Amino acid sequence: MCAQSTPERPRATEIGSIIRDLRQTLGWSQSRLVSALAEVGGDTVTRSYISRWENGHCPPSPYWLRHLATVLQVPYETMESAVDRREFLTSAAGTAIAPLVASDLIEAGFAAALHGNVPSSDDWDAVVDTYGRDYMTHGAAEIQKRLAADMIVLQRQVDTPHSWGVAAKLATLYAKTFPGSDGVKAVSWYRSAAEFADRSGDDQVRVWVRGRAAIALGYEGAALGVADTLAAQAIAMDDRPSLGRVNAVMGRAHVAAIRGDQETALALVDEGRRVFDIAGSDDAESDYTVPWWRFNIFSSLLAARLGDERLADEVQGEADRNLPAGLPRFRTHLEMHRGLMLVRQGDPSGVGYAQNALDQLPPEKHSLTLRMLMEEIRAAG
Repeated sequence: MCAQSTPERPRATEIGSIIRDLRQTLGWSQSRLVSALAEVGGDTVTRSYISRWENGHCPPSPYWLRHLATVLQVPYETMESAVDRREFLTSAAGTAIAPLVASDLIEAGFAAALHGNVPSSDDWDAVVDTYGRDYMTHGAAEIQKRLAADMIVLQRQVDTPHSWGVAAKLATLYAKTFPGSDGVKAVSWYRSAAEFADRSGDDQVRVWVRGRAAIALGYEGAALGVADTLAAQAIAMDDRPSLGRVNAVMGRAHVAAIRGDQETALALVDEGRRVFDIAGSDDAESDYTVPWWRFNIFSSLLAARLGDERLADEVQGEADRNLPAGLPRFRTHLEMHRGLMLVRQGDPSGVGYAQNALDQLPPEKHSLTLRMLMEEIRAAG
């Protein structure tokens, strides 16, 4: 059940980490993974083998890698950890768009080739800025289709450090657009985004991508091992105050809160505030910024998870006063945090309060994060 030709230990460790992170994203124990593999693999694999795989001591053979990819719901290339990132980007993006859209893209691509009319670096920077703003107000489904389309075009131009930086930012946002049942795909895309960022050679991009992934996963309560790892990488890469560092610190704070470590969670919130005071952005309404109202929304959910009413009242008041009127989805977040706080205080009506807040938001503006938050509130109730 181990690969006959054992890869180098670092690669075995990476594969093991992927297995563990994806298993935890599904909420499975090692025993549950054993059962799932038994259903598709025929042969028997034991919990001891799962542990050895995840610890990097005994890498799975190609036979078991294929079955792991099946039960963990990811492409085989993700498990193999030897993916051609350009090819992966093309195939993954392509599956997200309708055939008619694909037809239009192919036609446009050939037209661009014939006339030499390809987007410039400045054009791609403008695309990144546009998506950053649109993410705050548009639905995930619309964003995903448009992103997939642009990424199919971009992957043909990923040949400079700058273009890898663009790809890293767009891939990070793309990960945020997957529905709850595809959470494992989000993890795969965050990993890809980090690798793209490394290709860019830009430390600011490298820190931002990892920090954004960490706060996204920590806020959603998903793949906590991945969130903690990416946050730690971001923090270690550059000790200068930055928006990426704010996101990374707050991502770790949420991981600590979910794991029940209140002291560490509150210490990290204080650290995040100190970094924000230096690096916090203005009131720009973009996913690439962290204005004061957004920092307080991060803190609001953390306070609700801890059942800290004093902190919740403080940060929710600040968020209420500063949240732009044109961002109703984030107002819904705040109301759902209040529902979670009620549940933490032993009031079961908090579940209905949160559900009512979610129902008031048009369905097309719902997001993966809101759906996962509602699941968390129901489970706590």
